[in-house]
Amino acid sequence: QVQLVESGGGSVQPGGSLRLSCAASGFTFSSYAMSWYRQAPGKEREWVAGITNYYLTTTYAESAKGRFTISRDNAKNTVYLQMNSLKPEDTAVYYCKAVAAGSAYWGQGTQVTVSS
Repeated sequence: QVQLVESGGGSVQPGGSLRLSCAASGFTFSSYAMSWYRQAPGKEREWVAGITNYYLTTTYAESAKGRFTISRDNAKNTVYLQMNSLKPEDTAVYYCKAVAAGSAYWGQGTQVTVSS
């Protein structure tokens, strides 16, 4: 059974940091590119960051560049999103996604709230 389980969300003040984790099981994690998406209330889901499976190439949305870092540990079947200098507009449910040829899996999401 394929599972992606996000954790690490919570409430933080502006300027704070959070580290999200997404633990994968039920598929060959090292063969999948991984991404983080987010969805704020009343808005469409948007891509935040991605990391390839082999060369570990990372890419970021403009809103995440310089503040967020995506990484993965293939030995632990886990992808991370380190988020620094958080802003109120980063408030959203954050989802991880696994993609390979012909397959895509989503996690259930973890809430991040940035508020003073």
